[in-house]
Amino acid sequence: MYTRNIKNYFSQYAEAAPLAVFRILFGTLMFISLLRFYANGWIEKLYLEPSFFFSYTGFEWIKPLGSWTYLIFVLGALSAIGVALGYRYRLSATVFFLSFTYIELMDKTTYLNHYYFVSLVSFLMILLPANAYFSVDALKNENLRKQYIPAWTIDAIKLMLAIVYFYAGLAKLNSDWLFHAMPLKIWLSAKTSLPVIGPWLQESWVHYAFSWAGMIYDLSIPFLLLWPRTRLLGFTFVVIFHVVTRLLFPIGMFPFIMILSTLIFFSADFHHRFLHQLSRILRLDKRIFDNRIKMSKGTFTHLLIPVIVLFFVFQLTLPFRYVLQPGELFWTEQGYRFSWRVMLMEKAGYANFKVVDSSTGKRFYVDNSQFLTPFQEKQMATQPDFILEYALYLEQYYQQQGIADPEIYVESYVSLNGRGSQPYVNPDIDLTQQDISPDNRNWILPFNDEIKGL
Repeated sequence: MYTRNIKNYFSQYAEAAPLAVFRILFGTLMFISLLRFYANGWIEKLYLEPSFFFSYTGFEWIKPLGSWTYLIFVLGALSAIGVALGYRYRLSATVFFLSFTYIELMDKTTYLNHYYFVSLVSFLMILLPANAYFSVDALKNENLRKQYIPAWTIDAIKLMLAIVYFYAGLAKLNSDWLFHAMPLKIWLSAKTSLPVIGPWLQESWVHYAFSWAGMIYDLSIPFLLLWPRTRLLGFTFVVIFHVVTRLLFPIGMFPFIMILSTLIFFSADFHHRFLHQLSRILRLDKRIFDNRIKMSKGTFTHLLIPVIVLFFVFQLTLPFRYVLQPGELFWTEQGYRFSWRVMLMEKAGYANFKVVDSSTGKRFYVDNSQFLTPFQEKQMATQPDFILEYALYLEQYYQQQGIADPEIYVESYVSLNGRGSQPYVNPDIDLTQQDISPDNRNWILPFNDEIKGL
């Protein structure tokens, strides 16, 4: 019975219009996002000016390419246009995924949840028939033109969005967020200069209202969007939530990406009306694509289903990898990234590195500004893997300066979510003797408090 239901699900068809609209909006937003990087000078500031870059484990070979880094952004922007137009779609989607993900992996300092989301969605887009309807490819190739596609190809995007929201809600089920309104209490109290609402943001009840509303919103919004009767209400909440967060916090394109992405939950009629208006602007006869033809389930489509299933099994389990690690998650950050933990921490601190020449006993302190930008130094001071990676880099640097076996120690204090500052790294441990493996955080001092929750 269970197997039959699965087979029945994967045999269902749906209108291709929602996926076509998603493709157009996603490609357009990605083009604007990459253009913003150039217009704001972020390419040079983030990827050309620094002399050292923090790497993801396993991707140490991915680095900025000097002036050639601009070419990666150009490729990403051009391929984003190709995705939006549905022009040579598979190639465009593949180039965009590779170029954007390369950009994301060049420096761990710039990690953001929505960059990770874009990489995941762009990977999915390679596999989905988003060019079967209202695309340049379908316009030029009648055999490619299909009005109906497998329903699961649209549901895959919906599921990805649902995971982002629901897991973000689960992550908010912790004592700091719900019972101390942290870290929103810190951030909102700093926004008192805003007109009209500024004075209200000092009120404690407002901090708790924002915290609880954010948790309820994240946990409920996928279900509100899925049910037709509550879909419009859910989308209204999506708009209000992301407009408010955009006004209060500098989170770039993320609100626009999430608002427009959730349109995929709307009916096919809604998307047909959208495409009808777009076709009038483009002076294109939309009826060309309305051929009532279903996409055939070829061998390639059947091979895709196991890939998609494995992809989502990975996405559903990866955020819980932290349960295999000891210590407080917010303190050690083992398993924190890539788990949809959005805006849950406010960490502040400093890290003072001491170099000891083991052969002579000579010691001195490092001027971090010699190696890191202010942004990199701020990120490094409170994130364990950054601290260790930087220490190992210093070891190599001072070996090149003539110190055969430098020992690297760090004096570090960190404050988490408004708590008092406390020692972070064991100052008696030589970090050059530590393994870069994420399973090794024994050199971090214990957290002197407890954060209960998921």
